Amino acid sequence: MANTDRRPDEETPLLQAKSKTPLPWRQMTLVFLALTAEPISSLYIFAFINQLIGELGITGGDDRKIGYYAGLVESLFFVTQALTTWQWSRLSDFIGRRPVILLGLLGLSASNFAFGLSRTLGTLIISRCIAGVLNGNVGVMKSMLGDITDHTNMARVFATIPAVFCIGATIAPLYGGALAKPQERWPNIFPGEFWATYPYFLPCLVSGCFTLFTFVVCATFMKESLPSKTGGPQPERLTVENSPANPPTDDGQPIPMLALIKTYSVLIPCANYGTLALVEIGFLVLLPLFYSSPIEISGLAFPPSIIGTFLAIFGIVDGVVQILFAAKLIAWLGAKKVFCWAILWFYPLILLFPIMSAVVTAQGKVGPIIWILLVIQLIFLVLMDLAYTVIFIFVTRAAPNKQSLGSTNGLSQSLTSIARAIGPALTTSLFAASKQYNILGGNLVYVVLAIFTTILVVLSRRLPELKDEEEPG
Repeated sequence: MANTDRRPDEETPLLQAKSKTPLPWRQMTLVFLALTAEPISSLYIFAFINQLIGELGITGGDDRKIGYYAGLVESLFFVTQALTTWQWSRLSDFIGRRPVILLGLLGLSASNFAFGLSRTLGTLIISRCIAGVLNGNVGVMKSMLGDITDHTNMARVFATIPAVFCIGATIAPLYGGALAKPQERWPNIFPGEFWATYPYFLPCLVSGCFTLFTFVVCATFMKESLPSKTGGPQPERLTVENSPANPPTDDGQPIPMLALIKTYSVLIPCANYGTLALVEIGFLVLLPLFYSSPIEISGLAFPPSIIGTFLAIFGIVDGVVQILFAAKLIAWLGAKKVFCWAILWFYPLILLFPIMSAVVTAQGKVGPIIWILLVIQLIFLVLMDLAYTVIFIFVTRAAPNKQSLGSTNGLSQSLTSIARAIGPALTTSLFAASKQYNILGGNLVYVVLAIFTTILVVLSRRLPELKDEEEPG
């Protein structure tokens, strides 16, 4: 019978070891390349989706309704992802990480091409659903990173994940806005009826080709990492202090899903991750909607090119900060303190929206004060994003064993996908209703986001303390 109490065997080398395990750069690079495909495929539409919805005539000429339909299209990617993420992650615990990742990349590529050729609300919805169903690989990629790391280098690796997402978040809106309607900008290069009929196909083509290229590279060079498939030694169990004991299990097998769901030490990090995603996606969807809305309804009336550029600047700054400072802050303050501190920045982030609305309404244009407030908002957003590095670590360390890492990440990613499915539709609908009916002076949506932030703050206090000798660094 397998010995389920392995703590004495684990703690001695952990306490004695001072050096950090070298990073597996080749495998990491391939995983990060695949991770980049997810934000690229989900975020490039943010720069032009509001204009696309308006031009398709779905709203009947009422610009105040654009938020409803834009939120629906944006949410469906995450709705369908939420319905399938756990199944893909659980499957990866048995057949391996690599085949699931490759299938997801191939599906993403096809869905991007389909989105660019869509001219009705129905085809837009179908293409986004295809992307969500076949994109259950984000949790699997995190599981692969968990397979190839340990407590000595985990923080450095997981600190890179937000930076990788930032690369995608930087590139996607930048080319999403810059390449929209190419025939209007470069008529000599893009002549003909096709580009007039499908004015947003070019950014979709770029996304699809990038994802297809990533598929080819990963199919050629990526190696399987699931311990039961590689034939390597069984890895250490991942434990935290002050947490209820994980359910007994054979370390060589994934634990049953019902037992995983009932484990308090697994649910708390997953609940924090899901709530963080809900507040963040609501904020990120609100950004381009607020920036593109007419000044008459207290927006900034920015074109897609400016919106894409601003989001790209955020991505660059955020990526640099994550790589240079996230792991150091965790080693200095501890994982829980960094998370609890980072999420508090949501409050001033949300408050800046009604402040900018009041300023632009009073001035009737976007002046220097607005640009100063936008820079401040960007700084606060970068500080808030440090929370993601920490929550990735908590979720990974909550897994009862590495054979259950896919299931644990699948559970957390499913909750996150549900939150990201609810967030866009809820936020854009509240924004539209706030402006259309002047609820709380048009500020109802900001009050609701602040309430969700408060729930996140309460949940964050329930996170366990990581063991001092296993504090990632």
